[in-house]
Amino acid sequence: MKKIILNISILALIVGGFTSCDKELDQIPFDEFGTENAYETTRDFENAIRGVYRSLANPSLYGGSDSGGMYDAPDVLSDNVTFAQEGRQTRFTLHNWYYGTANASMSSTYYYAYQMIYRANLLLSHIGDFEGENKQNVEAEARALRALGYLDAVSFFGKIPTQSNDANASLGVPYLDEPDPLARPERQTVGFIYGKIVEDLTAAAEGINTTNPEGRLNKNSVNTLLSRVYLYMGEYAKAVSAANKVTADVAPRESVLGVWQDTNRDGVLFVIPNEESVLGLSVGVTWSQGSARALRPEYVASYELANLYASDDVRKEAFILETDKYNGIRKLFGRPGQSDGKVDMKIFRAEEAYINKAEALVMDPAGDLNAAKTALKKVMNNRYENPPNIDGLDRNQLRERVRLERRLEFAFESQRFFDLKRWGLGVSRDGQGDLKDGSGTPSESQNLPAGDHRFQLPFSQTAMDRNPNLVQNPGY
Repeated sequence: MKKIILNISILALIVGGFTSCDKELDQIPFDEFGTENAYETTRDFENAIRGVYRSLANPSLYGGSDSGGMYDAPDVLSDNVTFAQEGRQTRFTLHNWYYGTANASMSSTYYYAYQMIYRANLLLSHIGDFEGENKQNVEAEARALRALGYLDAVSFFGKIPTQSNDANASLGVPYLDEPDPLARPERQTVGFIYGKIVEDLTAAAEGINTTNPEGRLNKNSVNTLLSRVYLYMGEYAKAVSAANKVTADVAPRESVLGVWQDTNRDGVLFVIPNEESVLGLSVGVTWSQGSARALRPEYVASYELANLYASDDVRKEAFILETDKYNGIRKLFGRPGQSDGKVDMKIFRAEEAYINKAEALVMDPAGDLNAAKTALKKVMNNRYENPPNIDGLDRNQLRERVRLERRLEFAFESQRFFDLKRWGLGVSRDGQGDLKDGSGTPSESQNLPAGDHRFQLPFSQTAMDRNPNLVQNPGY
């Protein structure tokens, strides 16, 4: 295929690398623009791939951010949370869908997604010089991280293929597969972007190690991401196939709380360690400050969501922090005895592979309903003390159950807004207040109709000024 020369205007601003003594993210200072001798030894390439991972941990991606990042924005934009009046009023514009070119709330996420893409491209442009035995694995990691960067960007700024009939032909985001910081790209279509994501992930799934050190992707995590991408594309048989390649088991019921307090890794496929001496990020600042006894939340679990958890569902305790006043958010709150939000970043979990499989089988008219129920039960049987009986559900009923379990399992975990968007549904908040009993003050905005232009976020005016070929999304 003819080489596509594209530009991401923000790349010209990307600074150099980071320094760390951590075993998994150990790096020497690294110049992203590169020199002729920057990629010579195995150490150089290992340092380079760690630099790509370091972008992933930026607060505007998965490291937690007041301005909205991957960990919290999909819930802030959705019906899972209610704006808390006692908080610092962060992300008010994002939550109420008041964003525009002058206050493009996700501009930093766009920036750092392309920083990660640039770093991956720089490494891949030199991969032919790598003579180490880990070459295939490092190349696969770089391609998978590049794919994740594009998926994150296009999910916010473009449509999702199943969102509407015209989604694939609509504009997505600029595409860059070379480290060219001075190019000026046009946006590619959603269909083109997803095709490139699949190309990278299928290659990565073949080449990546079955196991890698903690803090690195592996075969299970890449196949989970690939199953998500195929689900977003409506390629249901392929989503099932990718999910079937995930060999990890889900976290048992007794481990669920510990997963989020970093006392176990059950079901976790890809995690970025967050030690004080290395990253030290307060990931949980996205949701609240203060102790459980004196909680000062930014957002609380919506009254509707808090009450969707059955009394025997372990997720109610593990995910919802009930105080005298609030239905706070326990995910990312802290390790045992702590409330500083300094927890590890769990990015992929085995539970997603099973729920992706169940949804794909339900959505495919030819999908095996019994196999879908088996996959869903794998999660449900490890969450409820007395799991609801789903054996008699027909296809439509099972679809709704799958959607409910997805919402319950991945609340406050980077997915809800994208789920509503790809299902072609609007956001309908419950109208309840921010206090535990539903009283208090509701979020200012309650409804985002299906098809509204605000499901595609605006590019910032700064990004457009720097790249005159970056066409704004309709409605802004």
